[in-house]
Amino acid sequence: MLLFFILGLLVHFVFFASIFDIYFTSPLVHGMTPHFTPLPPPARRLVLFVADGLRADTLYELDENGNSRAPFIRNIIMHEGSWGISHTRVPTESRPGHVALIAGFYEDVSAVAKGWKENPVEFDSLFNESKYTWSWGSSDILSMFSKGASGDHVYTDGSPEKEDFASNNAAKLDAWVFDKVKDFFHAARSNQSLFSKLNKEKIVFFLHLSGIDTNGHAHRPTSREYKDNIKIVDDGVKEMVSLIKHFYGNDGKTAFVFTSDHGMTDWGVHGAGHLSETLTPFVTWGAGIKYPQKVSAQQFDDTFLKEWKLENWKRQDMEQADIAPFMASLIGVPFPLNSVGTLPVDYLNTTDLFKAESMFTNAVQILEQFKVKMTQKKEVTLSFLFTPFKLLSDSKQMNILRKARSYIQQKKYDEAKPSHLLQCCFVAIGVLVAFFLLIQGCPWTYYVYCLLPVPIWYAVLREFQVIQDLMKSLLTFPLSRIIGYLLVFTLGIEVLVLSFFYRYMLTAGLVTFAGWPFFTQLWTRAKVISLSWTFFSLLLAVFPIMPVVGRMPDISLVMGAGLVVLLLSLFFITSAIKRKESLINEEILLHLFQMLSIVLSMYVVYSTHSSLLKKQGLPLMNQIVSWTILASSLVVPLLSPTILFQRLFSIFLSLMSTYLLLSTGYEALFPLVLSCLMFVWIYMEQEIIQQSDDSCKLKLTSIEFSYNTDRTQFRQLNLDDIRRAYFFVFFLMTAFFGTGNIASVNSFELASVYCFLTVFRPFMMGALMIWKILIPFVLVMCAFEPVQLMTQLSSKSLFLIVLVISDMMALHFFFLVKDYGSWLDIGTSISHYVIVMTITIFLMFINGLAQLLTTKKLKLCGKPKSHLI
Repeated sequence: MLLFFILGLLVHFVFFASIFDIYFTSPLVHGMTPHFTPLPPPARRLVLFVADGLRADTLYELDENGNSRAPFIRNIIMHEGSWGISHTRVPTESRPGHVALIAGFYEDVSAVAKGWKENPVEFDSLFNESKYTWSWGSSDILSMFSKGASGDHVYTDGSPEKEDFASNNAAKLDAWVFDKVKDFFHAARSNQSLFSKLNKEKIVFFLHLSGIDTNGHAHRPTSREYKDNIKIVDDGVKEMVSLIKHFYGNDGKTAFVFTSDHGMTDWGVHGAGHLSETLTPFVTWGAGIKYPQKVSAQQFDDTFLKEWKLENWKRQDMEQADIAPFMASLIGVPFPLNSVGTLPVDYLNTTDLFKAESMFTNAVQILEQFKVKMTQKKEVTLSFLFTPFKLLSDSKQMNILRKARSYIQQKKYDEAKPSHLLQCCFVAIGVLVAFFLLIQGCPWTYYVYCLLPVPIWYAVLREFQVIQDLMKSLLTFPLSRIIGYLLVFTLGIEVLVLSFFYRYMLTAGLVTFAGWPFFTQLWTRAKVISLSWTFFSLLLAVFPIMPVVGRMPDISLVMGAGLVVLLLSLFFITSAIKRKESLINEEILLHLFQMLSIVLSMYVVYSTHSSLLKKQGLPLMNQIVSWTILASSLVVPLLSPTILFQRLFSIFLSLMSTYLLLSTGYEALFPLVLSCLMFVWIYMEQEIIQQSDDSCKLKLTSIEFSYNTDRTQFRQLNLDDIRRAYFFVFFLMTAFFGTGNIASVNSFELASVYCFLTVFRPFMMGALMIWKILIPFVLVMCAFEPVQLMTQLSSKSLFLIVLVISDMMALHFFFLVKDYGSWLDIGTSISHYVIVMTITIFLMFINGLAQLLTTKKLKLCGKPKSHLI
C-alpha cells in the first residue's frame, strides 16, 4: 500500500510539475543589442509618481459636491499636459504592474513561484538604462528593480513602515515618501557630489506611494479614508513638482508621469481582470509632452468622459507596457531590452523626425528579441523540425513581431509533450526517445515527461489478464445497461468539470442528490434519514449560488453559526446521556473545552471587528487566542475516543472554532451544513449496506476507527462503490467552490485573516486562506473514512476510483489549457488544471491527515478513568 501511494504521488507530481515547465518557463531572452533614439531628447530628467492601487474612476470623477478629489492633477489635465487610461493586464498585482510600467513587459510568468516578490530571472528596465535613478517607497517594490540593475546607479530608500490594514493612518506611508524627497533635495544643496549627479541628463526619480492601496484593502475604495488619501497624494505631488522645478531653476527639462500599477474592486481586493482593477489613470506633463487638446467629440466604448466631465479634453488610452518605451524616449535612454510596449507617439510634443526615429527604434528593439529567441531555438532543434515564422515576410506592424516571438516560444512548449507510441517495444521506445532528446539538448525534465509513460504502460500490459477478466465480466451485462452507466458516469464527470466555470452546476448536482433517495428503497425503509438527506442537500445547494465576492462583512452570521454549533454540542452530550452511553469525565471536559473554544472564537471575531471599526488595531490578546485555537485544532481531536461519531464530532468542533476565526459572513455556516450532510451520508450508506446484506447489523455508535479490518473480509468492487467515490469527489468540489473561496483570484477576503494579523505578510496570509479552504476538504475526507470502514472495501480500491475520476477531470483541463488570448483566459485555463492536479496530490496527503485525525489517540497521564453514569 505504501509503495502504491509513493508511486502514485510521484506520477501525479511529475504531471503536475509539467504544466509549470510547459507554460511557466520564462519567455525573457538576453543578449539583445540596446537601441535608442539617435536624436536629442526633449527632457533631461523624468519624475515618475505611482499611486499604488489607485482606480481611474476614483481619481477622475467629481465628488458629490462637484469638486475634484485631486484638483492639482485635474488642473494638469485641463491646462498643462495629456491624459488617458492605462489598461493593465492580469494578474493585477503590484509586481506585475510595476514591471509593466518600468520594464515594458507583462510579468514573467515564472515569477509566480516567488510570489511576485523577486526577479525570477534578470531583466532590463528603465532604471537600469538610466544614468542615475533615485527611488522612495515600499521596500518590496524598490528592491526588485535595484537587485537586477547593473552597476551602482539605482539608489533606493525603502519605507520602514509595513502595510498594516488595521492602521488608522495609512496615508503616513505617502507622507513619509514626500518628506524623504524634500530632505533629499535639501541635502543635495550642501553635497557637491550628489548635486553634480542630479544635474546629469538621463536621470529618473521614482516615488512609490502605497497609502492608497493600504487604505483600499482596509476600508475599501468607496470609503472616506481611500478618497481622503487621494487628496493627500494630490497635495504631495503638487509640492514635489514645485520643489523639483525650483531646484532646477524652472529649466523646462523635466517630464512628469503620474499613474498607478493596478486598480481595486469595490470590495477592496485586486488580482483579477475586473475593469475596476485593470483601468488605471495616466497623466503626463512637462518637457516633451503635448499640451491639453480641446475636442468637440470623442468616440469610446464607455461613458466615462461624460461621467468625469472631461468630454472636451482629448483622452488617449494605452496599454500599461507602452509607458516604459514612452518614458525612455523622453529622456533619451535605450528602450528596455525586454519591452513589448508600443510607443504612444500622440503624447509627444516633438518634431515628426523625432517621432519617426522613436517608432523605428521601438520596432527594431522588439525585432531584436525575436531574432535572439529564434537563434537560440534554432541551435537546439534539428533542422528538419525547425519551421521559421511564416508571417515574418509580411511583417508591417509590431504586433506581428510579438506574434513571432510567441511562436518561437510555443515551439519549445510543443516539444515538451510526451510521446504516445504505445505499441512498440518498451526498451526500444525508451532508447529512441532518450536519443532524440539528447541530440536536441533538451533539459532533464523533458526526459522525465517523455520516459515516464514507458514503465507505466509496461506495468499496465503486465496485468493484461486482469483487464481481460474485467472485460468478460462487463460482457455479462446487457449492452444497453452498460451504455446507460457510461452515459451517467460521463455526465457526472462533465458536471464536475463545468462546476469550475459555473458554480451553479454544483447547485444542480446537489438538487439531483436531494431527489436520489426517492428513486431507491431508502425512502421506504428510512424515511427520516432520507428526508434529512434531502433537506441538507437542498440547504447546501444554496451556497454555490451565493455571491462569490463583494459581500460586506456580516459578523451576525458568524455569531449565528457559532450559536448553532454550541446548541449541537449540547444536543450531542444530552443525547449520549439519554442513550445511557458511558461518558468518561475527561471526555465531558474535552467537549466543554471545545465548546469554550467556540465561545472564544465568537468573542475574538466580534471584538476584533469592533476594534478595527474604531481604528484601534488588532488587540494582542485576540491575536494570541486566535493562534492558540489554530494550533490546538489538530491536537484536541486526538484526545477524544475513536468511536465513530464521538471522534467525528470532536474533529468538527475543533476545525469549526478555527473556521469561525477565518470567517466574515455567510461562509461561517458552510462547514456546519456540510458536516450535517456528511453525518447523514454515513447513515445513508449504513442503510444501503443493510439492504444488500440483512445479516449485517451495523451499529454506528459502536464502530471504532482504530479497528483493524480483517483483510479476508475485503470484497470486490461493485456499482455502489463507484457511486460512493463519485459522491466523495463531488463533495470535495463543493467544499472547494461552495463559498467561492477559490472561484476567482480576487475572491480572497483579506478581512478573513484579521483575527490573526493585519500587517501585510502575503505568504502567511495566503497560508491562512488556504487552510480556510482546506477545512471543509478535511471534513469531507474524515467522513469518507467511516464509509470505507463500513463497506469493508480496501481503501486502495476505493481510493483508486477517486483518483480515476479526478484524473479524468485533469485530462479535460489539460486539453483545455490555452496558450493564446488574454492573460485572463490563459491564466484561468492553467489554474483549472493546477487546481485539479493539486486536489489529486493533496488527496493523498489529506487522506493521511484524515486517518491520523480519526484513528490515532493521545493518552493523558494521570487519574484513572471515572464514568459520569
